[in-house]
Amino acid sequence: MNQNDECDEEEAVVLGLDGGTTSTICVCMPLLPNLPDPLPVLGRAIAGCSNHNSVGETLARNTLEQVMMEALLESGRKQSAVKAVCLGVSGANHPKDQERILNWLRDIFPSNVKLYVQNDAVAALASGSMGKLHGCVLISGTGSIAYGFSKDGKEAHAAGGGPILGDWGSGYGIAAQAFTAVVRAHDGRGPQTMLTDSILKYLSLSSSDELIGWTYADPSWARIADLVPQVVSCAVAGDEVANKILNDAVAELAVTVKAVVQRLGLCGEDGNGQFPIVLVGGVLVANKNWDIGQKVVDCLVKTYPGAFPVRPKVEPAVGAALLACNFLIKEKRRE
Repeated sequence: MNQNDECDEEEAVVLGLDGGTTSTICVCMPLLPNLPDPLPVLGRAIAGCSNHNSVGETLARNTLEQVMMEALLESGRKQSAVKAVCLGVSGANHPKDQERILNWLRDIFPSNVKLYVQNDAVAALASGSMGKLHGCVLISGTGSIAYGFSKDGKEAHAAGGGPILGDWGSGYGIAAQAFTAVVRAHDGRGPQTMLTDSILKYLSLSSSDELIGWTYADPSWARIADLVPQVVSCAVAGDEVANKILNDAVAELAVTVKAVVQRLGLCGEDGNGQFPIVLVGGVLVANKNWDIGQKVVDCLVKTYPGAFPVRPKVEPAVGAALLACNFLIKEKRRE
């Protein structure tokens, strides 16, 4: 008998991972057909970035293995108790990327453990739909992406390629434009803005000239994106430049969602079909006085009156664990 078969079914668990641009979170949950409320999280661990495009294959692989083992350790379960693993990982947009990550997992778990690799946006969608894949998720944190599923299982995404490839509704995009506005104001190419004093004070810099050195000393996306609250504060205070940056981000995020909705026909033939828009990421909850997420929804509802916002009650890693449960149960039914 395989050592995994020796595990009592009541001890069986699934692992769900959310691997974003900034951090990787893993949760361990029991494998149950009907999960109670609140959802039982047996173990949780957090580690650094696991996007191989950002940190390389070796570090990404080591990070995934580390965070899974730590979550299992905290749960008190053995590795033999794991029945399924679902990873939602940024950078896993292509089947080749997914197969690469699956190969890493196959070296860690026995062949009878079911393994699923999805983009991290899919896990985020599942966190709002409690494991069901329908509707569209909009993520705007360090990066941004929209990802959707139709009722018949078709999927589509827009953006998600990073700032160089046009994710300007992201935290990085917003902050980078704010930095640009400060530099332009300093050398006379743009209007004066409250962003100058706000950002320089936050970074403990004495002049705009020092901003160049600070930026290129470590141009990581997350480090730049941390400045979004300063942009929002200036916009709330009435700064025109900051308000334009945020309004442009709202328009960009709305267009990103619309691209997915149109490709999947989520709004139905009459344009009034109902579908959820799951909102995930720090940018979308930046400030109640300048609610970027709500402004995106307001923009979308004008075109799609059946769209309704969902703000998840659980984190994306839990969404990934719910997907693992649902995928595994469906497979058993087919068998």
